[in-house]
Parts: sequence; structure tokens; C-alpha cells
Amino acid sequence: MAGQGGASTVPAATLAHVAMLYYRDGLTQGQVAARVGLSRATVVNYLRLARETGVVDIRIDGDSFATSTLSREVAARWGLDAVYVAHPDAGGDDSAGATAARLAEMAALAVHDLLSPGDRLGLAWGATVQAIAEAFPKRAIPGLSVHQIVGSMYDHHLFAAETSTVEIARKCGAACRTLHAPAILSSADLAAALRREPIIRQQLGRFAALSHALFSVGDTRPGTTLVTSGIAEADELARYAAAGACAVLCGHFIDAGGRPMDTPLSDRMIGITPAQLARVPVRILVAAGPDKQDAMRALLRGGYVSHLMTDAASAEALLG
Repeated sequence: MAGQGGASTVPAATLAHVAMLYYRDGLTQGQVAARVGLSRATVVNYLRLARETGVVDIRIDGDSFATSTLSREVAARWGLDAVYVAHPDAGGDDSAGATAARLAEMAALAVHDLLSPGDRLGLAWGATVQAIAEAFPKRAIPGLSVHQIVGSMYDHHLFAAETSTVEIARKCGAACRTLHAPAILSSADLAAALRREPIIRQQLGRFAALSHALFSVGDTRPGTTLVTSGIAEADELARYAAAGACAVLCGHFIDAGGRPMDTPLSDRMIGITPAQLARVPVRILVAAGPDKQDAMRALLRGGYVSHLMTDAASAEALLG
């Protein structure tokens, strides 16, 4: 029922009719099947196609995730504008993968609802940001621009750094502003020279006008994206961790008190700096899990976060 490139070969009018019976009129899938003369399996497939092709846009208010008592308590404890909590399914899959998927789906809805026409969204990189981009609603935001805030890099587990920026811009009908430079250079002198190039200087200069920034946080374990993407070697990471690093923010090391650490690695980076990020009005951290607790607390102490999106277990831990 899907043509080349994944496009549906079922007429949009048919999908709309089936969707109307199910979503608006409240018929069960079996009742819809009987009404239109199709099998129940076909109705299920048509409803899926209706969502995938945009015939149906199921809108959930992202702000609703920030209204629980737990959300308000964590926001008050850390002085945040809002905390959005993804709750587990009762009796459902509570694996790390399922939790990450729920968090990404919630964050995609919540971030979309935080954006307004004319906003400028800065987007970092990593598995969490990529999952959010994949789950992002396909819903236009007039005048929005989406900016890549960390230079290009590659990890065999992830798409290229600019992919998430392109994907969210496409789904929102937004202007796409990628960063035409690698995230890490072989020397500080080379990085400084590249920052002076007119096109790179212009792209980096746009960070001062960002209204929102969306990012996750890395920890200092050997398997962190900082290592798997080739930005730092495992032994280099271990040295920084021994010196007090407990979080990685857009490629920069942050200590437990939330202070950026001056390292040779920072001088070789192309992208937003911790100081620049801290000046963005809406700073959205999406992170969860026991391995991220110390890193999350470091960013919260450093004032890098105005809006936190996490899971229930992590939110409870942040009250301790």
C-alpha cells in the first residue's frame, strides 16, 4: 500500500474517511471495517498511513507533561522555568531503550509547543537529539529557523551531525542553517583560523540571536559519544574525568559545580561555547538515566538549563 519512496498509493480521501470514522466518530476498528467494507487489518494499516502521510495530525499538548506535582517540585528545587516528565507505562516495557523512546516522543511534542513564529532554534547533536528529530511533529512554524550549533562529526551509531537540524527544519517548514565546519580540528591554531573564515564567522555569529537551544548531556564514561565520534580519545577522557570533569556539554567539559573546564580540546572545537549557550533565553536539556545524574546536576548548577525534559525516575532522583 506504499509506493516508491514510502508514499501511500491509497487515495487521501479514503484515508481521511477511515480516520474520520475512527477518530471523530469514535467507532472501533472493527466497526470501521464493517462500515467501509474492509478487513480490520486493512483499517489498522490505513490509520497508520493516515498518520504517516499527514492526513491525520494527532496533537497532544506538550505543556501537559509539565503540570504534574513531580514536575513542579523539580522545577522549584532547581529554579527552572519548567520540567517535563515522561512517565512509564503501567506494566509496559521499562527497558532503557523504551524509556529513551518515550522521552524522545514527549520531548518532540514539548519542544514543538515551546516554539513560536520567528524563533531561532539551536540544535546540538547526539543519540537523544537524533531521536527527538525523528519523532518531531510535521507541523509548520512560520518564520522559524533551525541552526546547527555543533560542527560536523560522524559516529557509526548515528547520522551525521547536521541531519537532525535538516530533519526538524524540514518538518517545520523552517529555514535550515547548518554549520559548514568540522566539530574538532587537529590544532587550536587551525580551529582559530577556520573561525575567522567569513562564512564560518557569520554562522557562528548567529548563535547570539538564538531564542531556543536543544541539547542533551554527555557523561565521562568510556563509551560516551565524545569518544565514539572521535572528538576525544578514551585515555584523554579519563584524564579530564580525573581532573574533575563530570559532564560534556556540546563537546566542552563541565565540572561538578557547573563550571566549564579550560582544556586543549575546547580550543580545537568549532561550535557553540558554554558561555554562549548560557545566554540563550530558552535552554532545553533532554536527558535521563542513572548514568546521567551527575552530568545533569552539573548543568543545572551551572545555569545552562531553563527547561528540563526527563523521565520520572530521573526527576525523583533530582529531588534527593
